[in-house]
Amino acid sequence: MSNSSKLEEAHTCDDVSPSAVSASRLSPELSRIAALLALSAFLNYVDRGNLALAAPLIQQDLGLSVYQLGVLFSSFFWTYALFQIVSGWLVDRFNVNWVLAFGVLLWSVATLATGLLHGFTLLLLMRLVLGVGESVSYPSYSKIIARHFSELRRGRANSLISAGQACGPAFGTLLGGLLMARIGWRLFFVTLGVASSFWLIPWFRSMPRSANSVESKIVQTPGILEILEHRSVWGTFAGLFAYNYLSYFLITWLPFYLVHERHFSISTMSLVSGVAFLGTAVSAAVSGWASDRWIAAGGAVTRVRKTFTGAGPLFASSVVLVSVIHDPRIAMALLILVCISMGVCSSNLWAVTQTLAGARVAGKWTGLQNFVGNFAGIVAPALTGFVVGRTGHFFWAFAITGAVSVLGGAAWIFAVGPLKEVSWRTQQRT
Repeated sequence: MSNSSKLEEAHTCDDVSPSAVSASRLSPELSRIAALLALSAFLNYVDRGNLALAAPLIQQDLGLSVYQLGVLFSSFFWTYALFQIVSGWLVDRFNVNWVLAFGVLLWSVATLATGLLHGFTLLLLMRLVLGVGESVSYPSYSKIIARHFSELRRGRANSLISAGQACGPAFGTLLGGLLMARIGWRLFFVTLGVASSFWLIPWFRSMPRSANSVESKIVQTPGILEILEHRSVWGTFAGLFAYNYLSYFLITWLPFYLVHERHFSISTMSLVSGVAFLGTAVSAAVSGWASDRWIAAGGAVTRVRKTFTGAGPLFASSVVLVSVIHDPRIAMALLILVCISMGVCSSNLWAVTQTLAGARVAGKWTGLQNFVGNFAGIVAPALTGFVVGRTGHFFWAFAITGAVSVLGGAAWIFAVGPLKEVSWRTQQRT
């Protein structure tokens, strides 16, 4: 077995030696794995967001109603949220490398087929298939990182994934529209589907070589009910829901707000939105590196991870000020700072789960957490539309988003317990 296949010792206690600083660097093998996971997260968010980008062209080409477009937008989350639990079980039960590969293949085929099909029903079916395929991503990421990356490396591994996630909307906003204008929406979807499937080539060459499917058959892992007994589980659920609420609020309503209430041009809106999402990506990468260095220098794991996951949402709650500051330059600078704060949190939030769950339970815990967290994708856009429709402006929508962020920061700090692997009853009996 090669060095890249050996499980690394996870330092989940709060007393990491300062001499570990040099050992915190990612090896070439782990760097390739982290980069491939980040690239898959990028493709994940490009593929899930391309329908909104192409909506005007699709509506005109296929004669869809606004209601039908709304159903297509939301349908992705129907299967994506529901199948988180199934995917979490799959990655803990079978070889996570192949589960992730199958998910990528499935969502690539769904994206490609969207560009070839005609009619609302077939498009709806492909959105549902896309949700199923993409549901394996984050449970797989957590399983792989918990198994192969030590505590000193998890911040950077997760931050690269968060950066890829943030670059997806940025790419779609800044470049996707220009590309679609040149080649049309159908060829755009086909191109993205083919490009996503190409990810499988380097993955099969560089994926970690561990037979976790055999281990899963030998060692019984805790069930869902046992996982839900722990307070920290509910703290991570609430923390992710709050993070996603802010994220989906910005992804779905920020362009409308900038154009209709700030009176920005389409080009200015695209530039501001793209820069803001890139700010999240850069912040995530820097924060992940900083958290790992802090731990390697002797920082307590609990203090370090909670500082980033707690402080990020608290600073991001200043999003409410974006709606009340009249100077557009100051307001947009504050918006970028809000997105930077999101990156501070996202670089460490999954590291918290991976440490608490341990390698054997990371898939199930992440699936449950993402199941709850992605209800924010249903609540945030709908509640924002309701509030703006009733009040005629965005202040209360921004205020609610800021309040949810404060509650999310509190969940990470107070509801989540000390960051060490949970002592599972099921494992104690085996």
